[in-house]
Amino acid sequence: MQRDALTLPQVLESAAQRYASRTAVVDGARALSFTELQRRVVEGAAAFLARGLSAGERVAIWAPNSTEWIVAALGALSCGGIIVPLNTRLKGREAAFILRRSRARFLVMAGDFLGTHYPGQLRDQELSELEHRVVLGAADADTESWQQFLDHGTVVTADEVRERSARVRGTDVADILFTSGTTGEPKGVLSTHEQNVRVFRTWSEVVGLTQADRYLIVNPFFHSFGYKAGWLACLLQGATMYPLPTFDAARVLECIESQRISVLPGPPTVYQSLLAHDSLPRRDLASLRLAVTGAASVPPVLVTRMRTELKFKSVLTAYGLTESTGVVTVCPHDADDETVATRCGVPIPGVEVRCVDAHGNSVPPGEPGEVTVRGYNVMRGYFEDPKATAQAIDREGWLHTGDVGVLDERGYLRITDRIKDVFIVGGFNCYPAEIERALCEHPAIAQVAVIGVPDERLGEVGKAYVVLRPGARASSEELIGWARANMANYKVPRQLQIVAALPVNAAGKVQKFALREAHTG
Repeated sequence: MQRDALTLPQVLESAAQRYASRTAVVDGARALSFTELQRRVVEGAAAFLARGLSAGERVAIWAPNSTEWIVAALGALSCGGIIVPLNTRLKGREAAFILRRSRARFLVMAGDFLGTHYPGQLRDQELSELEHRVVLGAADADTESWQQFLDHGTVVTADEVRERSARVRGTDVADILFTSGTTGEPKGVLSTHEQNVRVFRTWSEVVGLTQADRYLIVNPFFHSFGYKAGWLACLLQGATMYPLPTFDAARVLECIESQRISVLPGPPTVYQSLLAHDSLPRRDLASLRLAVTGAASVPPVLVTRMRTELKFKSVLTAYGLTESTGVVTVCPHDADDETVATRCGVPIPGVEVRCVDAHGNSVPPGEPGEVTVRGYNVMRGYFEDPKATAQAIDREGWLHTGDVGVLDERGYLRITDRIKDVFIVGGFNCYPAEIERALCEHPAIAQVAVIGVPDERLGEVGKAYVVLRPGARASSEELIGWARANMANYKVPRQLQIVAALPVNAAGKVQKFALREAHTG
């Protein structure tokens, strides 16, 4: 990969030149080489140009992982457009808020997906600035199909596309990823081309992604884990990408076996679901080489099971957030097993990390504090929201993450929890992630989520929601008793509920707000 490629269009051009006829993407029965992928992107860019997309205008994408998602994104980016990925779990009202907030002129969306008709979700929403609605499926009176959209581009030449693409600069904003943060109202995070390329070139090199890898992308493209650590990383390194529209444990296991998948990053829930599937003992997973996990607390026992039962040769942990272009720290390959299991790595080159107290002062190694980050990976700010930007990034350039963490003497980071998730039992701070890690050591427990709930005597106490391993039997009383024998009394959940599954979002994170609502409801 050319080191001077600082925009996503340049990354694609470099990949097409370097890897040419090698397979870039396998999407079901379809496969495209890097050269063919570039040709498809040029066709997409031509259609955007024919429809009048100007540099800096926003193109929203509301669809599951697919080749068309990648083509639409790179096509818009090649014209100088800014992509706005939308969560596939959003309802019409929520999607419309982001479309209005970003003032998107274009929307590329799914037709029918998981029982939802996406165009119909927006039919009653006021979207005066949204001029073009393109459906990856059958069109109706208010939309046009992807093929109809591409047909408009036949009047635009490849030279015109290349000329427009050459105007894109590394300092231009490439995407706006909306995140609810801690306030609940979605805020648009601004990242530039150069930030994306630099961060994920580094990430790819640190984790060891190569052109020989077959990368199963189960993380959704609307999230930086699926988009930037997913297909962008594959373009940077020449790896073959296998996008999946939804996560299904049986399908993932079948794909690993039939396609000889070597790389499968994901949040802990992905691996926990695979480990819990009854077909696992019958599967040949020998091709699996690399797992990179994060996005949540990682129980040490899970890392062990990933190595022994899922057969991963290398398991790495990492930490990042949307506001840090997706990456802050990564565990290097020479880290020992205990470090990988209990830490989320060291800062990537060019990035500083501090843990600070409530007054912004650095805390000593081994002491918990809010994780703050400074470096080239820190977002350019929130879209048209200087107040929120100033609250997140202080005058010295430190991004305040809202995460509680501990730095050890070696500079390795351990995330203990979100500030908002910490609860206080009789004056003692309780970190749900710490309690969850401890409970996962019990041989009957597959997954667990802990929240703080009101208590008349202690103010708050812990409540655990537990998913048992297949075939395991355990009562709530037995598990609470085990917890009393294995952790400090104030950490022991006073309530424990065994459930069939935990509520998770499309990115695989447990939705603790749903558990709180279930408790109070």
